[in-house]
Amino acid sequence: MEDIHSEDFLKEFRIPDYLLIPGFKGEYLRYVPSCPVVVFINSRSGGQLGGDLLITYRSVLNPNQVYDLSEETPDNVLRKLFVNLEKLKANKDELAHKVQERLRIIVAGGDGTAGWLLGVVCDLKLSCPPPIATVPLGTGNNLPFAFGWGKKNPGTDRDSVLSFLSQVKGAKEMKVDSWHILLRMRTPKEGACEPIAPLDLPHSLHAFHRVSSSDDLNKEGCQTFRGGFWNYFSMGMDAQVSYAFHSERKLHPEKFKNQLNNQKTYAKLAGSQGWFSASLHHPSSKNIGQLAKVMIMKRHGEWQELKVPHYIRSIICLNLPSFSGGLNPWGTPNKHKSSDRDLTPPFVDDGLIEIVGFKDAWHGLVLLTPKGHGTRLAQAHKVKFEFHKGAATETYMRIDGEPWKQPLPIDDDPVVVEISQLHQVKMLATPDCKSKSVYDPSTPKNSDHDAEDEKDSDDEDDAVDEESRKFGAADSFKIPDEVDISHLS
Repeated sequence: MEDIHSEDFLKEFRIPDYLLIPGFKGEYLRYVPSCPVVVFINSRSGGQLGGDLLITYRSVLNPNQVYDLSEETPDNVLRKLFVNLEKLKANKDELAHKVQERLRIIVAGGDGTAGWLLGVVCDLKLSCPPPIATVPLGTGNNLPFAFGWGKKNPGTDRDSVLSFLSQVKGAKEMKVDSWHILLRMRTPKEGACEPIAPLDLPHSLHAFHRVSSSDDLNKEGCQTFRGGFWNYFSMGMDAQVSYAFHSERKLHPEKFKNQLNNQKTYAKLAGSQGWFSASLHHPSSKNIGQLAKVMIMKRHGEWQELKVPHYIRSIICLNLPSFSGGLNPWGTPNKHKSSDRDLTPPFVDDGLIEIVGFKDAWHGLVLLTPKGHGTRLAQAHKVKFEFHKGAATETYMRIDGEPWKQPLPIDDDPVVVEISQLHQVKMLATPDCKSKSVYDPSTPKNSDHDAEDEKDSDDEDDAVDEESRKFGAADSFKIPDEVDISHLS
């Protein structure tokens, strides 16, 4: 059994300074680590836990390979690192080659922080992007839970950190679909125009960067925003409760430093918002079917309208089998039931997103029961919501835990939200993780579902410019001209 307390164990993760710091002059350690890691920690996450974890990681690793996200952005860090590695490789430095080949990333923070890192790595478009492990430091921690890293805030002592490093070393790589989201709305003649105001959302919400005037997605007279997510997009009652929670936390941050208390506060807000008696407290005009026309694309190039039951008040477009603290709204469809025809188990790399509906908070509690699930509506490659002038002037939306209040049309110009599969990123997963790959031979599949058939090798229908194939999470990333990276995609 490996001794995680030995110095030999830690040598497998440490990266020497000359690989991390351009132009560093000093001792060049030539030992080749088997699992070199770069660690990003949001020191503001988890109350005091983020800061404590930062101290511990810097005490067991090279402090220069552990970064505080409140001080340095991941795109700047990775830009300097990969530029330096490429220069060293050009000078026949074998250690630089091995470290880049074996590099893994650890990110500690909430789901928003993890999403920020995923967006940056996607935007860099490296030929061999490093896989990412997530440390749960938030409230929901859906991303870490989906890949087997747990949902409870971790210990910050030395033994806990060493144990996590050991898991990272033994983790498997898993490809995960990333999803592009586009929001287009007519520029209002008066009043606020930012869809995510008044919340001062963290930079981890890289979704919804304004599209530039030169972008092909730009439409005259409209505001167009785009971004991405890995776990879910939701609209309706759950997003409204989340918005209330985030607003309260912004006003009184001192009350939100304990994960258990945060979860209790969240449950209380669900009750005070009236979602346990939605049929009495919320008009039907706020039901999803009344708010929006929902279109889906099950086969590439063919849009069809999705009939949403009249009682659905919350809709979730789900990529990972983890929502609201580790619950699985999709469950596992029974292929023998006619009502579930053409539906498959949820795979994280099949290019399909699961669409689930809920009628109230009581309906959501069914997820706590064995085999409980929401109302399965469809699986699709693309989803489009079209909001037209109606009884409601606003609704609530959320992606990967970050909510906002979305104004709806007051004239004849619709608000459009379109979701489509973008590309994939590599995650690190423990052997018993919840997420499943469609390409894993041990994973049960419906006989009528073939991932290769679902993937479209001809992307003509999705042909867009290079700028629109980014999340905007690493806009500052630019390799200097003097560095030869012709092999990078």
